[in-house]
Amino acid sequence: QVQVVESGGGSVQAGGSLRLSCVVSGEAFNFLSMGWFRQAPGKEREFVAAIARFSYTEDYTDSVKGRFTISRDDAKNTVYLQMNSLKPEDTAIYFCAARSFILSTEVDKYDYWGQGTQVTVSS
Repeated sequence: QVQVVESGGGSVQAGGSLRLSCVVSGEAFNFLSMGWFRQAPGKEREFVAAIARFSYTEDYTDSVKGRFTISRDDAKNTVYLQMNSLKPEDTAIYFCAARSFILSTEVDKYDYWGQGTQVTVSS
């Protein structure tokens, strides 16, 4: 059984930074492409960033490019999301997701999901 567990959320002021972590167990991590998604109140879940298996190719939604960085440590079965220059509009629950295939930006392409971690950015 695959388990996905996020951590690292919290409350920060605009301009601040947070680093989210996501640990995966129950599957060969190096065979997984990993994604971060977020969902704000009253809105649909949206793609934030993803990193491919093997190639470590990265992809980002336009609104976070230059501010967020996704990375992975296969030895630790962990993917990270470094978030800098945070804005109030980044406030959301952030979800980590995994899929046993190529990188994707689509919510319904991911097989395994964590419970989410809250990120709140105040102005």
